[in-house]
Amino acid sequence: MNTANVENTDSTGVAQGATNASGTGPGGSRYAFDRLAAAVLDDRGAVVGWTGTAEDLTGFRAEEVCGRPVQELVADLPDDLRGAKEMPESGRVRLWHQCGNTIDVTFRATKVEGSAEVLVLVSPTHHVAAHEQGATLLHALSAQNRIFGGRPVAPGTRLCDVLGAEDAESLEAVLRQVLEIGVPVVRRNPQVSWRHDPARQHALSLSAFRPEDARRRAAGVAALYIDSADDLRARRHLDLAREVAEQVGGSLDVVRTAQDLADVLVPAFGDLAAVDLAHSVFDGEEPSKQLGGGDMDNAALAPTTAVWPADIKRGDSVPPLPDHPLLRSFRHGDTVVFGRDDFIAMVSDPQLVEYLVPKDAHSVMVAPLHARGLTLGAISAWRCGRSDPFTEDEADLMRQIASRGALAIDNARRYTREHRAAVVLQQRLLPPATTDSPAAETASAYLPAGGGAEISGDWYDAIALPSLRLALVAGDVVGHGMPASATMGRLRAAIQTLADLELEPDELLTRIADLVQRLAAEAPLGDHDIIGGTCLYAVYDPVTQRCAIASAGHPPPVLVRPDGTAEVVAISPGPPLAVCGMPYETTVIDLEPGSVLALCTDGLVEQRDRDIDQGLQRLTDALAASCRPDRALDETARVLLADLTDQAPRDDATLLLARTRAIPAENTAHWEIPADPAAVSKAREWTTHQLTTWGLEDLLFTTELIVSELVTNAIRYGRAPMDLRLIRHDVLVCEVTDSSGTQPRLRRAHTTDEGGRGLFLVAQLGQRWGCRHGQNRKTIWSEQLIECPR
Repeated sequence: MNTANVENTDSTGVAQGATNASGTGPGGSRYAFDRLAAAVLDDRGAVVGWTGTAEDLTGFRAEEVCGRPVQELVADLPDDLRGAKEMPESGRVRLWHQCGNTIDVTFRATKVEGSAEVLVLVSPTHHVAAHEQGATLLHALSAQNRIFGGRPVAPGTRLCDVLGAEDAESLEAVLRQVLEIGVPVVRRNPQVSWRHDPARQHALSLSAFRPEDARRRAAGVAALYIDSADDLRARRHLDLAREVAEQVGGSLDVVRTAQDLADVLVPAFGDLAAVDLAHSVFDGEEPSKQLGGGDMDNAALAPTTAVWPADIKRGDSVPPLPDHPLLRSFRHGDTVVFGRDDFIAMVSDPQLVEYLVPKDAHSVMVAPLHARGLTLGAISAWRCGRSDPFTEDEADLMRQIASRGALAIDNARRYTREHRAAVVLQQRLLPPATTDSPAAETASAYLPAGGGAEISGDWYDAIALPSLRLALVAGDVVGHGMPASATMGRLRAAIQTLADLELEPDELLTRIADLVQRLAAEAPLGDHDIIGGTCLYAVYDPVTQRCAIASAGHPPPVLVRPDGTAEVVAISPGPPLAVCGMPYETTVIDLEPGSVLALCTDGLVEQRDRDIDQGLQRLTDALAASCRPDRALDETARVLLADLTDQAPRDDATLLLARTRAIPAENTAHWEIPADPAAVSKAREWTTHQLTTWGLEDLLFTTELIVSELVTNAIRYGRAPMDLRLIRHDVLVCEVTDSSGTQPRLRRAHTTDEGGRGLFLVAQLGQRWGCRHGQNRKTIWSEQLIECPR
């Protein structure tokens, strides 16, 4: 509905000047004509009175026309006027102009009271037509008089009679400004309240202009009031739908997505909003088929500062609701609207009403969050106080919002499920965070990319090797997600297998690089270039207190000595694991007992605000300040990782710390073996003496047999120099080393065979045995468990 009125209008338009049929005078110039031409006729039709405006219209002076019949002034007398004895009340004729042209005019005649004379008023026809059209339009607009609260507005009504005092004063000021300066106002959208209903706001669209006559004199103000509530509501709905599209779905966290959805609704759609989700959705799992109260927890509230009934907080369980037709409609996917009384009647439980219904709320709309055939939960919006109740078109909008929001929440749910599976996979693929071995105490800390939102292929490992040695590993696989975790698991398993073969670090990395090349060749077309990684492999021997290190494109380790000084270990890094055919180099360093060797991945030292060299220096300084003998190693690792990484790093960050130990000299014994078969008996005697000194008489018999077999094989099949070494810790290690590269092989001897039973006996008598190769030498070893006295 709309209302148009003209305020402070002085008069109707008055025409002046002579015009032809087209509204122009002689020579084509437009006449100013703002008054009516008038003439007085006697009872015979002769002109007896002639006004100045009539002279302006026709060009004839009064003395030229007075006394003449009026018919002489008419150029083409219409047929219906020929022979007429009385002057018609109105009509349209063409008058002669003094210059010879004709003028199309419209006239109106009326008898002068108390006389036989007739007053004739004349105006150019086009002026009359324009006036009639304007009057018709004004009348039509003025007839739309029910905008103001649906009540008719009578002529003469002022704005203050229908609007609140402040609103009326504000609008009248706008109209006065239009009247004074003449600048129109177009589609100004004030919020107003009716005088009879001051509590509720309404939207108007005001357009106003100043009408002017032919002489540009202000005739008043024409104001057009349009009820823009529907347009404004439609625009708000479009804006809200756009906000939902832009603001909801940017996160892959279920709770964050739910909160974004609730925040968009307040205050644009409702005064309060809540999003409730099925228990299983938070964990990434699918909800049950029949979803209702009691199956859901609150995921989001808006605004977060609002005081909800019963102090409801995010994460609280939603109580079960009684069966109701509207509730069943909700379960079938319909959006339901309740008035306050209807909702209270449905709940029926006073305590439940107190828990669920916000203060001053008068209506609620509830929509299911339905996506991909699953009902994930519900979204509810409340309106309180003076807000308008919900309408059916708003229910349609709510369905659209709920549909988009449900899709975003389901995307987050599915991501949560996949992410949890990937995290579980990676956690199962990684070793324990701490280990304790004769060689070193280790502690590790790991932070996935994005602060836990992502995972990739970083890993670490501490592998116990024979002869009390320890292998330390740090690696990084290209890529993120499940594929990277799977590749990491394959590489870690391969390194553990090759570590058991006791290969030198450079040889082990060469074989791992070959494996990566095979994995790349097996990858789907287009993924060949994203299979790769880096790795640092170190082996520490607590007997010799030496550490051998090799790197495949990986950041070097940092060494913290017992005196607190720290430095980056100078190594010769080889190419990354994806590059094949390039050699790796082993670097050997000495480590004092109590030293801390730190291995990390590039996510810890290479970040947005610093390169890898700056990151390594920062790590070195932090290690020097944090690695104290009196501080737990796992605590140090956690603190360092938290201090050195961003809140949401772009890449995984891994830190492995190893505090080295040494086997005391008195727990090792060494004897050089002569290249003489008689040395076997001497080796047994030397072993018996050493075990007796250590108090290991319980192992004398088995150890003598093991030493006898290993020394015999070395003398028979090996080459000098040869030596025998015993190491005592929680196990007794027996090692025989010779200069031969032949690989011993365990086999089952036949009944008639005279030999071939030596390694079989070693395997049966010891807990485990094995062989490792070095440069121009091999070592065969056997371990026996030393039982602690009870």
